[in-house]
Amino acid sequence: MTRTAPGSTPTVDDATAERLGAALRCVTIAREDPAETDTREFDRLAAHLEACFPRVHRQLELETFGHARLYRWAGANPGTPERGAAILLGHMDVVPVDDEQGWTHPPFAGVVDDEFIWGRGAIDDKSRVLAILEAVESALAAGVQPSGTVYLAFGHDEEVFGIEGAGRMSAHLRAAGVRAELLLDEGGVITTGVATGVAAPVATIMVGEKGFATVRLSVTAVGGHSSMPGRQTAVGRLARAVARLQDHPFPLRLTPVTLDMLARLRSVMSEPHRTLLGLVGVAGPAVARVLAASPTTEALVRTTTAPTMIHGGVRPNVLPQRAEAFVNFRILPGDSVDGVLAHCRRVIRDEQVRIKLVGTASEPSPDPAAGPLFDLIADLTRAVVPGAAVTVGMVPGATDSRYYDDLAVTRCNFAPIVLTAHDLERIHGTDERLARADYARLISFNRRLIDRLAER
Repeated sequence: MTRTAPGSTPTVDDATAERLGAALRCVTIAREDPAETDTREFDRLAAHLEACFPRVHRQLELETFGHARLYRWAGANPGTPERGAAILLGHMDVVPVDDEQGWTHPPFAGVVDDEFIWGRGAIDDKSRVLAILEAVESALAAGVQPSGTVYLAFGHDEEVFGIEGAGRMSAHLRAAGVRAELLLDEGGVITTGVATGVAAPVATIMVGEKGFATVRLSVTAVGGHSSMPGRQTAVGRLARAVARLQDHPFPLRLTPVTLDMLARLRSVMSEPHRTLLGLVGVAGPAVARVLAASPTTEALVRTTTAPTMIHGGVRPNVLPQRAEAFVNFRILPGDSVDGVLAHCRRVIRDEQVRIKLVGTASEPSPDPAAGPLFDLIADLTRAVVPGAAVTVGMVPGATDSRYYDDLAVTRCNFAPIVLTAHDLERIHGTDERLARADYARLISFNRRLIDRLAER
C-alpha cells in the first residue's frame, strides 16, 4: 500500500493511487434538484468500491439510503456501546467545475503521476472515503476488530446540504440508539505558512462548525423608461441595502473555542505574537482585530457576511421592476439564524426591501470544545506528521457532521494532509489534487485509528 525510498517521505504505491484515481473518474456531481443528478455515475462509483474492497463488503453490514452507504463493523465488546465505538464520515459527491480549460489535467480524468493524484474530489472528499476503506480492508486482512461498533457513513449529497444522505443515515442511527465515543469527518487539515507567527506545520482539528444561512433581499418597483427614473430605482435601493450589510458587519468576538485555539498555539508562536496572546485577557479586542485583518482568520472572530449574487433589470434603458440579491452568512457560536435575520432588518432599515431566509439553514455547533478523544486524534496526527503543532478550531463551512453531533461524545473534523494557502484554494477550485505522500498519511492515520479503537 505504501512505499518509501531511503531518506524520503512514505507515499502510496501505484495500485493504491490508481484506486483513488478511478474513483475520481466517476462524475458524482450532486445537484440541488435530485432529478438533475446523474445517478449512473454514483452506481459506477459503488461498483468500483465493491470491486476494490472485497473484505469490507464481505464482512461489514451495508445499508444504502439512496446512493449513500452506511457500513456497520460490529465491535468485539457490544456490551459497552460507547467505548471504542466510532462514526467515520465521508462524502462521495463533488461540486461542479466552472473552468475546465484552466485545469492542468481534465478535472474528471483522475490522472495519477509520480507526485499527485489529480481531479475533482481528490481532497474534498473522495480521498477520505477511499482512505477509510483502504484502512479497514487492511485491518480486516490482519484480523483486527474494533472494541466498539464502528460505522462508516458515506453521504452522496453533502455539497447540497446532505439531507437525503447524512440526514437519513443519522436518523437511522439515532433511532437505533447508537452512541459513539468518536465522530470523525472532514474539515481541518495541516497547513504550512498560513498561521501568522508559527513556523511549524499547524494541525487544526475542528471541534465544531459555524452555522449557515442565505438571505434573499428583494425590491419591486413600477418600472418605466430610464429617462424618468425618479429618486431611486429598484436596483439602486437594493444596492444600498447590500452596501449597508457589508459596511456594518457582525461585531468581532473571541469565542471559547478560538481562545483555546490561540492558547494551544502560543508556545510555538514567535514574538510579538506570543506576548500579545499572553495578554489576551486584557487585550482580547486587539487580538480579535489582528485576526480580522485576514479573511482566513476573520471567520474565527465574527459571523461573516458575503453578498454572492445580485441581479435585476432587462435592458440598460428600462427601469427594473424587480431586483434581488443573495447574501450568505456563516454564523459564529453564540449567534443564530434568527439573529442573522434581525441583524439584516436592523442594518438595512428599509421597509421596501423584503428580507427572507432561503434554502437550508443550520445553527452553529452548540458549545464546541475538545472532547475526551481529542488527544487521541492529536497523538495520531503527530505520529504521521512529526513536529506538527496541534490546536482546535471551527469549520467555517457546513459539513455532514452537523447531523450526527448528538451521537458522539467527541467530534473531530480533520484530515492529516499538509496544505499551503495555495493548496487550500484548490478545494472547490481549479486543479484540485492530492499529493501521494498526503494520501499515504491519510490511510496510515485511519489505520492507526482503527488499531487504537481495537485497544479500548
